[in-house]
Amino acid sequence: MARPLIGVTTYLESGARWGVWELDAALLPVGYPRLVQRAGGLAAMLPPDDPSLAAAAVARLDGLVIAGGPDVEPVRYGAEREPRTGPPTRERDAWELALIDAALAAGLPLLGICRGMQLLNVALGGTLVQHIDGHAEVVGVFGSHTVKPVPGSLYAGVVPEETSVPTYHHQAVDRLGEGLVASAYAADGTVEAVELTSAGGWVLGVQWHPEMGEDVRVMRGLVRAAAGG
Repeated sequence: MARPLIGVTTYLESGARWGVWELDAALLPVGYPRLVQRAGGLAAMLPPDDPSLAAAAVARLDGLVIAGGPDVEPVRYGAEREPRTGPPTRERDAWELALIDAALAAGLPLLGICRGMQLLNVALGGTLVQHIDGHAEVVGVFGSHTVKPVPGSLYAGVVPEETSVPTYHHQAVDRLGEGLVASAYAADGTVEAVELTSAGGWVLGVQWHPEMGEDVRVMRGLVRAAAGG
């Protein structure tokens, strides 16, 4: 069976450095493509592009991952920017929101990771908590905590037991977007996974970073859905 092609969105950074070079670059932590590969898929990078081309990009994919990254600009969910919210990345926001819309319209299997889950919520009319005290306090260091699935959910069908996950975030889902339901929680009540039930397809968002751990089940769920399984 051919491996399904999974598109993964990327950062767009100025002044990236490697070897003797310092140039603008489309960046993706290697954990993402490696997780796709370990789960049985082929990974394709999707750097920010003209939002009008999102449907054309989606048409060539079997599945889509909206990767982690910077904070979503609060104006996208009708809020004022708070002091601890990061600077806007408008080009990436516009591209990824267009990809989400196109994927949902096409019934393409979709996985949102951290920022990707938050952006999925915003795309469907939801809002975000702009800062949670006690989260991501050590800059650039992933932590871990347990996540408990909601019985009967899509997520519970992929990971049925309470499990420890790698995490790095300071924002979270507040009001759920239209059609989304929470499918996992942290011990403090933070929504840790959401899924879309109204469209009938495979649409899942997780607040943590599966690409930083050894558990491939979430990504394998996406790959299997992308393969038609």
